[in-house]
Amino acid sequence: MKFTGTDSYVATDDLTVAVNAAVTLERPLLVKGEPGTGKTELARQVAEALGLPMLEWNIKSTTRAQQGLYEYDAVSRLRDSQLGEERVHDVGNYIKQGKLWQAFEADGKVVLLIDEIDKADIEFPNDLLQELDKMEFHVYETGEMVRAKTRPIVIITSNNEKELPDAFLRRCFFHYIRFPDPETMKQIVEVHHPGIKEQLLTTALTQFYEIREQSGLKKKPSTSEVLDWLKLILAEDLTAEDLRRDGADALPKLHGALLKNEQDVHLFERLAFMARRNS
Repeated sequence: MKFTGTDSYVATDDLTVAVNAAVTLERPLLVKGEPGTGKTELARQVAEALGLPMLEWNIKSTTRAQQGLYEYDAVSRLRDSQLGEERVHDVGNYIKQGKLWQAFEADGKVVLLIDEIDKADIEFPNDLLQELDKMEFHVYETGEMVRAKTRPIVIITSNNEKELPDAFLRRCFFHYIRFPDPETMKQIVEVHHPGIKEQLLTTALTQFYEIREQSGLKKKPSTSEVLDWLKLILAEDLTAEDLRRDGADALPKLHGALLKNEQDVHLFERLAFMARRNS
């Protein structure tokens, strides 16, 4: 069971090594990187490449670790008891399986994505240590022990918004997805926009990387944003010449796809103003 990337996902050599190492070690793969570098998509592509079903647990600031195991609906049970419902005698009727339980109970191996774990409370990763390590947990309301029939491939993503606990990190295989270099980016673009003219692509990517490297930028544009930008450029039938900027027009064409806050737009407007004043 080896991952080598897919036709729709350009996986670098170090990324494929990381995925396969995590699978071999049967450890969760913790993937960090800038937003938009394909962390979430990686899990989907691993599932597709290996022919496995995928379960996705999207973490929010209010998500609790217990929700990944199960939730007990005591309120519904109380209401049913007041109404004299027969189902009230089986507590199992009020237990909703979480994503980990579903992954443990699956008939075969699955890919379990725990997406953006750093959004949750700082204790969230520690609360999952035992379950991810031993692949089992206890259901207190019914007294049963849930054990994984087949150990799932667990992929955990983080945008580095919070530091994760050392005890949690020790149990993971770690990989940081570096931002693609221009050559890798060309391969990614070819997957999404096949046949794009070389001159147009070179001009567009040169501008894109210049924008990313601009000092003072609050939010650097990501891979997903350059793909959106190129889609707009192709839809508008712009040429490499149309994209070229001079000092009086520092903002790129269709810049709303790349610059996502007013501070960054004002930064490029100031650069244009200074270029005009110095010319």
